[in-house]
Amino acid sequence: MQLYELGISVVLAYLLGSLPFGYWIGKVFYHRDLLKRGSGNIGTTNTFRILGTKAGTVVFILDVLKGTAGASVVYLFGPLTANQHFYVLLVGVFAILGHTFSPWLHFRGGKGVATSLGVLLAYSVSLFFISFAVFITGLFLFSIVSMSSMLTFLFSTIIFYWLDEKILATVTGVVMLYVIYLHRKNIQRMINGTENTIKFGIPYWLGLTDTLKK
Repeated sequence: MQLYELGISVVLAYLLGSLPFGYWIGKVFYHRDLLKRGSGNIGTTNTFRILGTKAGTVVFILDVLKGTAGASVVYLFGPLTANQHFYVLLVGVFAILGHTFSPWLHFRGGKGVATSLGVLLAYSVSLFFISFAVFITGLFLFSIVSMSSMLTFLFSTIIFYWLDEKILATVTGVVMLYVIYLHRKNIQRMINGTENTIKFGIPYWLGLTDTLKK
């Protein structure tokens, strides 16, 4: 892959990742500004909380797909060899950055979890389903999206390393640190026992969650 091709791919991936679907759907169809509601985040979780299940599901799918599309722009210049497959991850990182720092929203955005899953989907369908299963398991055990998100990155890094996907494990580990930083307020709320929970999982079914918000 030529350097100029990589540069074009990075720019396109960033622009695709920057598309703020949650914000647009909220403004156009619900006349609500997600930047001013709930956590002020345009990602899946706040969309579910403010706009409901239907909008949240649509935004999740679109945020995943824009990560996949962003990471896949490298194929515009032809097929990749086995030794070049890591370009999907390299370019995909810029799709994640686009989501978290969107020029459409004065460089505000989401926390990159769904978009990261989309990048993984472009890299490997089977590994995507492994990470998605980890995420659902986290929700089942804790009923907290932010905790499940961070644990997904942690355990995915370990699993990828164990599967001898060293480059993927390294990239996932770096993105994990970035995602943890973006979740710093969520971590503080978890410490204080005030983090938002969802109506799913063992803690919710057992009546252990006392901060349910919609």
